[in-house]
Amino acid sequence: MKISFKKLGPGLLFAGAAIGVSHLVQSTRAGADFGYGLIWALILVHIFKYPFFQFAPRYALATGESLLDGYKKMGKGVLIAYFILTFTTMFTIQTTVTIVTAGIASSLFGNLISSEIWAVIILSICALILIKGKYSFLDQIMKIIVITLTVSTIIAVVLALKTNTLPLSFAQKLPENTLEIGFLIAFMGWMPAPLDISVWQSLWALEKQKVNKDYDVKSSLFDFNVGYLATIIIGIGFMALGALVMFQSGSTFSDKAGEFSNQLISMYTKSLGNWSYLIIGIAAFTTMFSTTLTTLDASPRTMARTSELLFGSFSKHNYLWWIGILIVGTVSIFFFLGSEMGLLIKVATIISFLTAPFYAIINYKLISSKHTPIEWRPSLRMHVLSCLGILFLIGFSIWYLTTL
Repeated sequence: MKISFKKLGPGLLFAGAAIGVSHLVQSTRAGADFGYGLIWALILVHIFKYPFFQFAPRYALATGESLLDGYKKMGKGVLIAYFILTFTTMFTIQTTVTIVTAGIASSLFGNLISSEIWAVIILSICALILIKGKYSFLDQIMKIIVITLTVSTIIAVVLALKTNTLPLSFAQKLPENTLEIGFLIAFMGWMPAPLDISVWQSLWALEKQKVNKDYDVKSSLFDFNVGYLATIIIGIGFMALGALVMFQSGSTFSDKAGEFSNQLISMYTKSLGNWSYLIIGIAAFTTMFSTTLTTLDASPRTMARTSELLFGSFSKHNYLWWIGILIVGTVSIFFFLGSEMGLLIKVATIISFLTAPFYAIINYKLISSKHTPIEWRPSLRMHVLSCLGILFLIGFSIWYLTTL
């Protein structure tokens, strides 16, 4: 099957949304604290989450409707549960990605403006882009962003390996104490992304088909696989950088957004040279800005669509109303807890992991149900992988809860 570059889009948009806090922050911390000891967790969580993300474009293009429409067909209670879960998590998610974006912006401009002010500026710019309806420009440059970040990460790792004088140890580690287990769950919570992003993926796939009629189920799955592979490569890359630069160095990453961003960008410059500081800083900022913009669009859009399905009313003002609520909530949390970046990231990622079994189960039930055409229902291999994935997510959630 021949796939043109033009048919790539939602899969790379998924990668752009995923390659944010989970990679820039969590993967780097994993490498700094455990070396290469958590590669097993990164690989396993990608394998076991894969089916539930992949079911999104599969269902959307096989049926012509989003996962939200499918949830309603499964019973109004499922859609209500989604509404409640999204409402209770979207503020911490938006705050978390905005904090990191603001921290990087503050670092790039020499800390002339505080992270709090940068957060307000960034959210205002994102809101203006969405209100003006010019979000499409991001979709057009996402290919460049993801490719640039992938290449720069690989180059940085190769150069860091060349300058490394310590022996490499790939001994895998299983966290033992409560603190380490908590980090492991947080690490897997957003690796490569929270499972509720599958809903966004279904909406993006339908939007792509509107502008490209040849974008069918097969091309969407290839597109998604390309984006998913990018998240794995970059995730391992950031873990390697953390391991090569910070592991056993006696240094630890700061929980403050500005200081952490300086440490993060410095990892690249230590490998590539000081000349790369601005280039890498802009690449990191662009990546996080795209994540901030994506989440600011996707959460209100899904809440607006969910409101339409539940209450039968929808308008452009409904979408704008949800954007306003999200911005107000985000700014409020930021000003009260902005200095606690580490805490907010931990809370947001752990909540995402604990709610993952819900999304895994309903996505699996929907794609296997009568609502999906027979030819696009999962194969035996995907059925097995889905069941193992559900057990994996539930098992680790129970393990974490029993250690509290």
